[in-house]
Amino acid sequence: MASLPEMLLRRVARGDEESLSALMTPRPALAGLPDQPLDRRTRTLVRLAALLAVGASTTTLRWAVEDAAANGAAPGTLAGVLLASAAAAGTVRMVESAPRLALALGFDVELGDWG
Repeated sequence: MASLPEMLLRRVARGDEESLSALMTPRPALAGLPDQPLDRRTRTLVRLAALLAVGASTTTLRWAVEDAAANGAAPGTLAGVLLASAAAAGTVRMVESAPRLALALGFDVELGDWG
């Protein structure tokens, strides 16, 4: 018999609308799985990594940075998220995301001076 996480992944992989809808809520509650398998700080860092990987806007990154900072993540940790996700997302995406993350952190970024 399949475990609950396995069944969830199978439903998501099939595009099951109910499962996808549950996952897209800010605090997914999935039947049989722990309500919050990750602590809040970790969730905010994972969210930031995902937003960087998909090329989110500066405004969206600023929201994620503020949320992560409110949960104890320092600027060095947030920059570390960019570095840690680079291997998975690819260098092109990280080069595109780095200036937006810098702006979201409140750093003055003039791309002409970079590199």
